[in-house]
Amino acid sequence: MTRSSADDRSTITGRRRIAFAVHTDQDRISALPALIRSLVLTNPGVCEDFVVLHPGLPDASFDALRRLHPRVVAHRADSRLDVLGLDGYDTVVALSPAMVVLGDLGDLLRLRHGIGAVSQLLPDGEGGERRAVLPDGLLVVQRTDVDDAVKARLTGLGITGDGGNGRPSTALDGVLTPADARYDFLTSRLYDDTPVPPHVAVLRFTGAFDEPGYAPAAEARRRFEMSDDDFRAAYCALPGDKHPDLLAHCAPPLLEARPSLDLARTVADVYRRQNRHDEAVAVLAPVVADRLDAPRCQETLALSLMALSRYDEAEAHLLLAAASPDAAPRAFAQLARLAWLCGRGEDAHAYARDGLEADPTDSGCHGWYVRTRPAGPEPRETAPAAEQLAHVALFAEGRENAGDKVLPEAVRMCFDTDTGPYRWYQQPVHRLVDEAVLEQLNARRGVVVGGGGLFLPDTSPNGNSHWQWNVPDDLLARITAPLAVFAVGYNVFDGQLYRRGRFAESLRVLVERSAFFGLRNHGSIDRVRELLPAELRDRVRYQPCPTTVARYLDPGPADRTERNDTVLVNCAYDRAGLRFGHDYGHFLAQMATALRNLRDRADVRYAAHMPADEKFVHDLRREHGLSLPVERLYDMSNDRIRELYGRSRLVIGMRGHAGMIPFGCGTPILSLVSHPKLAYFLSDIGRREWGLSVHDRELGPRLAERAGAVLDDHPAAVADVHRAQEFLWKTTRSNIDELRGTFDLA
Repeated sequence: MTRSSADDRSTITGRRRIAFAVHTDQDRISALPALIRSLVLTNPGVCEDFVVLHPGLPDASFDALRRLHPRVVAHRADSRLDVLGLDGYDTVVALSPAMVVLGDLGDLLRLRHGIGAVSQLLPDGEGGERRAVLPDGLLVVQRTDVDDAVKARLTGLGITGDGGNGRPSTALDGVLTPADARYDFLTSRLYDDTPVPPHVAVLRFTGAFDEPGYAPAAEARRRFEMSDDDFRAAYCALPGDKHPDLLAHCAPPLLEARPSLDLARTVADVYRRQNRHDEAVAVLAPVVADRLDAPRCQETLALSLMALSRYDEAEAHLLLAAASPDAAPRAFAQLARLAWLCGRGEDAHAYARDGLEADPTDSGCHGWYVRTRPAGPEPRETAPAAEQLAHVALFAEGRENAGDKVLPEAVRMCFDTDTGPYRWYQQPVHRLVDEAVLEQLNARRGVVVGGGGLFLPDTSPNGNSHWQWNVPDDLLARITAPLAVFAVGYNVFDGQLYRRGRFAESLRVLVERSAFFGLRNHGSIDRVRELLPAELRDRVRYQPCPTTVARYLDPGPADRTERNDTVLVNCAYDRAGLRFGHDYGHFLAQMATALRNLRDRADVRYAAHMPADEKFVHDLRREHGLSLPVERLYDMSNDRIRELYGRSRLVIGMRGHAGMIPFGCGTPILSLVSHPKLAYFLSDIGRREWGLSVHDRELGPRLAERAGAVLDDHPAAVADVHRAQEFLWKTTRSNIDELRGTFDLA
């Protein structure tokens, strides 16, 4: 079975690589299982590498730890101070075998500067007190702040020491970030059976775990002395969100030991979140069968079957789920989606109507009801099929992503001034390509696939290709019309799990069949070439996203000289964990700093590409008292979107098309990089300095400075955009000329 692997492009996005680390030896390794259990059970949503530094223990020594945590990394080290230079990580939280975690460590993971540590108050031996950072105490190390001089000072003093004036050792001067005592609370403060204070997050034993006089502390640790199965059961029973990697590690072996229907659904759900749909089916199918008393299990099984393109089986299980009044609205919405995917529009509409009868307020059923209702008057006359181009793309509707509305039209503008149904046959990318669809595609003079980030596994997953076009290999190979992949992107997030095998095979067939294969940035080109056999790699070419050359495609409204005194801001929240990691609060605070500065110079407004984007506005107002007026692009026409971006002085965007569309209109941009594709685009145009990572420690001041420079000399900034566009347009025009010959366009 092919396992998922994570895409790692942290060097491009600036995403912090975080690890917990502990130094141990043969005598102390037996204390680590309790430490790991306590960390997992008190921080169920956190799953970072757990690095075990050791002097050369046999690999089997870590087997017990690996049963408890999916990311245990054994690393040979001479001493605990090796945490200061642990390769591959930006932030290292150093713990001790003498510790047990009792509370949330989120504040530690959000530290961004210096070396976080607790300065302990200790007797000085002369009746007074002194403060010192103890050698086995908690450390939160930011690698950026630990240079060779700091390492040398700390190595020489073993971290601890006292300058003789009650202050911590000068070894930490300039880098010490004081941490609250609750993150390194010494049991020596709890003599005479003093209870452990409820606010303590990390308890460190200064003596034996069962030392007399410290019964409450011993009991706090004893809570985490349990069997592996009891630990797994405790984790799975925790309320609230749990990290999918931890859940996938704990739940399957527990299911084998203690099988139950609810646990089977839990395992299947986490497999679905990791795009392991075949495993989800293998877990649920034997225990669910045709049971009517398990509607949520039927629904989960059906969704996994849909993701494998096993549509008939999925439909049967969704109908079983729909028999339950509580599950009916959700089940009918999925039935409508399934029928639409299979090209059964009337069935999709009927299913959506059934769902609204079950719950007239259900938004999912309402959306599918509107989307699939019978068309009004007959559409205007279309050209003969042999004179049309087929267009396979994601066509956004209603209040969906504004970028996905503008993009298909921009693609068509590259080939024809008529972008409507007279010249274009529209094939939604997520719809199943069957024999009837294949016949329609082959009847056209050519097939254009794109643009957009179609090489992505988890938006409307299917088992045919493992990317967005729902086309089986055998049908793809039978497309006889000239096929052009145009401005498509490799859209996998930094840290995202996906299985490459099926995708790579579909990709091979696609490249072999294509007359033209153009990707929208060189980062995508590199990633896709990695997945292809050597003989096909040179067929992958560069075709910029056509939204980036809008002022050439439609020079009237897109190339304006009059501008409003407006700065537009955009953020994105899909897959927020992959975008922000532990740094969302930091990002929000830094943005508040920058926007307060900019409001003194311009009318700062928020550009929402979809309703979910407005979370930024709500969070900014709640956390920092800063309100922004909102421009709802998802309710605008394409012309209105281009006009808004074209009349602005600057756009600060996180979504790819919140940068590419205004850039294409000739407007200066700054990109908030939370996805590799933004950095890829800026690299292509030679303007990497226009990008700032959402993880940047000094994001606020840097963003304010760069935005201010644009506003200070706006004509020069616009001219710079125009210069950067010249190469994109030259490339696009050359490719279009070639494709016009391929498609035999006049």
